[in-house]
Amino acid sequence: MKDTFAAVEGAMSVPRWRSLLFVPVHVPRFVETAHERGADGVILDLEDSVPQDRKGESRQQLPECVAEVGRKGASVLVRVNHGLRALAADLDAAVMAGVDALVLPKTDSAEWVIEIANAVSELERERNLPQGGIRFLAQIETPGALQRLAAIASAHPRMVAMALGPEDFSAAVGGAPGFDLLLTPNLSVLFAARAAGLLPLGFIGSIGEFSDTHKLREAAVRARRLGFAGAL
Repeated sequence: MKDTFAAVEGAMSVPRWRSLLFVPVHVPRFVETAHERGADGVILDLEDSVPQDRKGESRQQLPECVAEVGRKGASVLVRVNHGLRALAADLDAAVMAGVDALVLPKTDSAEWVIEIANAVSELERERNLPQGGIRFLAQIETPGALQRLAAIASAHPRMVAMALGPEDFSAAVGGAPGFDLLLTPNLSVLFAARAAGLLPLGFIGSIGEFSDTHKLREAAVRARRLGFAGAL
């Protein structure tokens, strides 16, 4: 069934996400201090940073975490898992008032985006939430997805941003997450996002290389000069 929106809901504004901070839901000290970090948005992570045996507990904690990290006005995002069973449980937990967007890891096709959008719409209707209120940030993490960027970017009105997942993308192509490997795919994401009116997010390199704040700042400045709107 095709998902539809009222006209007013189809013309949603693009948020200002210059910085998005990942926070593992199962670590209370990170959740409690996230609102003090000054990020435009906080990504409550249910995926890679949460051990498998803590995911159920993390889903139960989401309502409290959403209220905590958003109390100073930051956007609240939730990164869900990719596997079908985990994704279904994540959506059931995450579609609630106070959540502005979902981060979709390993997004490979427009069809995948549409399937998730339909599920979210059903949950919004059941819970009397505004239709279309929860947006999508797609993470591009495979070479196949790179070939379908235009379709993914325009897959659904919920789409608001795209970003390359540098670590997983590099692993998928059998390379190391350095500047030489990541420049071209990052630019491809940038161009596709801009063409579709989405936010292009990211910088060229691995987050693991930037424990040095000076290097991180240089990478952020370079990314902004290239045309990226923010980073996560």
